[in-house]
Amino acid sequence: MKPILHCQLPADMRVGRALPGVQPVVDSWLHVDDAYAAQMQRRIQLLGTVPNQVLYLDPSSLPAAHELLKEVLKLLPTLGFEILNTLIVCPDGRRVDVSVFDNPMMVLGQLMQNDFVLMEKRGSEHVLTGAVLCFPASWRLHEKAGRSLTDIHVPVEEYNEEIARRVQRLFDGIKIGRPMWRFNQLWYEDPELFQPRSSSQPRRVGFDQIDGPYYRTERQTLLRLPVSRAVSFAIHTYLLRREDIL
Repeated sequence: MKPILHCQLPADMRVGRALPGVQPVVDSWLHVDDAYAAQMQRRIQLLGTVPNQVLYLDPSSLPAAHELLKEVLKLLPTLGFEILNTLIVCPDGRRVDVSVFDNPMMVLGQLMQNDFVLMEKRGSEHVLTGAVLCFPASWRLHEKAGRSLTDIHVPVEEYNEEIARRVQRLFDGIKIGRPMWRFNQLWYEDPELFQPRSSSQPRRVGFDQIDGPYYRTERQTLLRLPVSRAVSFAIHTYLLRREDIL
């Protein structure tokens, strides 16, 4: 399969920041870029062939998932989409009838090139209650589904107890209408976007560990939903050749 690559990064993703590296969104919390058509082709393929690996929704979180879809639909006209009642005309020319899908996460997966993870407060921590995750960066959705922020990040060496407390405070403090964002930096040997990996087989990652020909980075946006107060964690994946980033 031909690699799906970007030629360059957005300017605000070219300087690394210390964990958790979160800052306010100053433009749109969702982006569409020149890799949209190719990434969507791969997403549609994964949603059709391995839906059990890329989709998850706790039945009790269906209202929050519908709310997230509603927030995304409101933004589509500003991103190059055309809305004709329940029919959405996408930037790549595809037409998606949102009325034929029961699962809002499936609809999101058909429309946007980024992934969405739905996090809801359960006790003292936020828990993963829904997701469309076609481009996992070395983790498996079914291993993280229903688990808390701390449990989700167990294999991440840098995610110590202090970072865990700071991230939970961050999730608690996200305000409605004031999305936040951050990004990570990873190196890969394989340009495939679908990179599930069990937490029992963690990979060595880090920007200072340049051990692969492909630079992979995720623009991760956090949005508080106004009714359910769930947090949407949107993940926009960029993939570049080594020589285009160094």
